Amino acid sequence: MEEDQDLKKILAKYKQKLNEELNIPPEEVPKEVTSMEYVEFKKDFLPKELSLYEKLCNSSEKILKLAPDKKTADLLQESIDICHLNVTPSGAESFAILIPLIILLFGGLLSFFIFQSLFFVFYFVVVGLILMVIFRKLPEFLANNWRLKASNQMVQCIFYVVTFMRHTSSLEGAIAFAAQHIAPPLSLDMKKVLWDVETEKYESIKESLDAYLETWRKWNIEFIESFHLIESSLYEPSEDRRLSLVDRALDVMLEGTYEKMLHYAHNLQSPIQTLHMLGVIMPLLGLVILPLMVSFMGTVKWYYIAVVYNVTLPIGVYYMGKNILSKRPTGYGETDISQSNPELVKYKNIIIKIGNSELRVNPLFLSIFIGVIFFIIGLLPVILPLVGFVDPAPIAGFSFLDYHTSVLTEGEMVGKTVGPFGLGAAILSFGITLAFGLGIGIYYKLRSKNLIEIRENTKKLENEFASALFQLGNRLGDGIPAEIAFGKVAEVMRDTMSGNFFKIVSINISKLGMNVKQAIFNEKSGAILYFPSNIIQSSMKVLLQSIKKGPLIAAQALVNVSRYIKEIHRVNERLRDLLADVISSMKSQISFIAPAIAGVVVGITSMVTTILGKLGTQMQNLQAESGGGVGTSTGMMGMFGDGMPTYYFQIIVGIYVIQMVYILTILANGIENGSDTLNEQYLIGQNMLKSTILYVFIAFVVTLLFNLIASTMMEGFIPVA
Repeated sequence: MEEDQDLKKILAKYKQKLNEELNIPPEEVPKEVTSMEYVEFKKDFLPKELSLYEKLCNSSEKILKLAPDKKTADLLQESIDICHLNVTPSGAESFAILIPLIILLFGGLLSFFIFQSLFFVFYFVVVGLILMVIFRKLPEFLANNWRLKASNQMVQCIFYVVTFMRHTSSLEGAIAFAAQHIAPPLSLDMKKVLWDVETEKYESIKESLDAYLETWRKWNIEFIESFHLIESSLYEPSEDRRLSLVDRALDVMLEGTYEKMLHYAHNLQSPIQTLHMLGVIMPLLGLVILPLMVSFMGTVKWYYIAVVYNVTLPIGVYYMGKNILSKRPTGYGETDISQSNPELVKYKNIIIKIGNSELRVNPLFLSIFIGVIFFIIGLLPVILPLVGFVDPAPIAGFSFLDYHTSVLTEGEMVGKTVGPFGLGAAILSFGITLAFGLGIGIYYKLRSKNLIEIRENTKKLENEFASALFQLGNRLGDGIPAEIAFGKVAEVMRDTMSGNFFKIVSINISKLGMNVKQAIFNEKSGAILYFPSNIIQSSMKVLLQSIKKGPLIAAQALVNVSRYIKEIHRVNERLRDLLADVISSMKSQISFIAPAIAGVVVGITSMVTTILGKLGTQMQNLQAESGGGVGTSTGMMGMFGDGMPTYYFQIIVGIYVIQMVYILTILANGIENGSDTLNEQYLIGQNMLKSTILYVFIAFVVTLLFNLIASTMMEGFIPVA
């Protein structure tokens, strides 16, 4: 063992000496990825839900150990390996059976004791059986989600590998360079490739990389082909031939991406329309019938409908949406810039400037405060009777709370207090909807607003950075030193984002006496601090590394990076064009169609409930006047039950609209941008605020208008005995 360590030290010493003789900069020698470093890296970036899933699977295996058949076990193991999970196929299978059984038994028994209803017993039996099917596919679902996030970074990964390989023919260095600049989860995969070599699982970086690439063979063949072209370039004796293969690798990746996205866009229309009809239109239209059903079937309660609409349907729509997203091919996506630059995490807070200092407030506190205020307002119709509040006399025929004694319905006894049916209670119920809608919307918008602004400015720089790099490369090609070339390009491109970037670099060099590396990457005043972009950062690192080999090599490297950025941007814009029709349709559903339909449905239901309630009351009065001897009146009374109060109905619909807006926003962002969590949060914030306010406004206006119509209709109605 000691001899092996001594041998490693001797090899490391001679390797360092060889690097010095070949003039290879220290930055290009990849840092060794130790097992402890990889474990810590995985712990930091593995999603929390996967860690919880690991714990539940391992615990389930100890309680109920079930072994799947060999074919299923192989498929489970493949998914487990993709997600880097520390579980066994047996643990995943045990979890899929044990947890639904617990939910089925305890949920059914507990709900029966609380509600004394067989509805919930039947509901939990169905839910438990469905969960068994879903949980058995959960590893595959998690693997697809991982692939979506990883494939979204594949174009960038090939870009970084190609950029590095063009000036330094070192596969290990190129993979380390890519792992440093791309975000998780693909960076975790690249680290794993290096780690497997370090821990001697594989003898060479090529063997380790080939083993990893096999996991993508069924889903992304162009990613494999690109890496094989890069590997082939290592064996080319001709420099021109080597560079041609390296350049071809990125072209293969971009062409494959466009072709697969073309097929995806063509096949996307039908699933999205199905999702829209089954998840939004039909459930909302069905809500019109439900109040009538509640009125004529006294055994159907409002909370039965709440369970179906606010639990079952959203989960079903979310599952359908995730299945659509799982088929999305590789894209060129964005990442949360705070992940790659921890200095930007502070911008997730509300920043209040006080003199020279900053006060940072977590937007969660503000959103909870606003949500609690509206929630209390929404609960007033329930709270006020408990504190002895007396319902005032009706104004213009409309009651405020309108709790009344239940009329005779099938299976019900007279004397039960039900409500609130009043128009005032219905209006106050909008407070519950606003509590959730505004609370969630404000939190996500404030949490992402600052970072989105920074990223948008950075994207403007990236869009014009290709031409800026081209100009900088030309200046270097003319023999101008890099220190002077930055100032020249800044002057030509003044009043642009690129010009500002180069101007900061030039000022740091000329006035602060920094070298090029410090002017760009200095922790306190480096230009990269103001433009946190992985593409810009990696381009500047390529410049620093290539300039040591001479200005002509640096010029050629920058010109090629410029071409790569333009190609990636061109393909990305073409992908957006392909998906434009589907995305615009989904955005209209989120921003207008769903809130508008839901608002009208609430107004219609309020009118129907008002009419049925008044008919029931008039029938009750007629029976009282006739001394209970009119059989026809008694029979008609049995037809008109209490119905569902608009108060509860509006809360169910309002929460359902919020859930649909949330789910459809995630789906629309996923289709357009892949796994872009920052943009997803920003869109959720925007859409939640707009859609909630639109829904509440339409529902409020239609409810008032239709109640006035209902009141006018019922004024002259006198039932005949």
